[in-house]
Amino acid sequence: MTSTPRLQLLLQMLQDSPEDSFLLFAIAKEYENLGDTAQALDYYLRLQQADPGYVGLYYHLGKLYEQMEQPDAAMQAYDQGLVVAQSVGDRHAWSELSAARLNLDYA
Repeated sequence: MTSTPRLQLLLQMLQDSPEDSFLLFAIAKEYENLGDTAQALDYYLRLQQADPGYVGLYYHLGKLYEQMEQPDAAMQAYDQGLVVAQSVGDRHAWSELSAARLNLDYA
């Protein structure tokens, strides 16, 4: 799998801050953009473990599961995200997660 300078920089930064939520998310997105779903999933799950309240995680995790043809896991990610979004009062995230969940339900 080809790497990018941005990914290399993010991975270096992560060495200094191994549980930095933004870095874990950014690395997951970089791997996802490279088409490396296994690595993307690994970093999303690391983020979920390190910071389960990171509301932006759940939409992207659910979409990745959809891409991987795992609708049950995607639905679970959306449901978890809805709980987190509700608890932090993030109406925008809640709306996006609700729409993604609804679309998956009708797929």
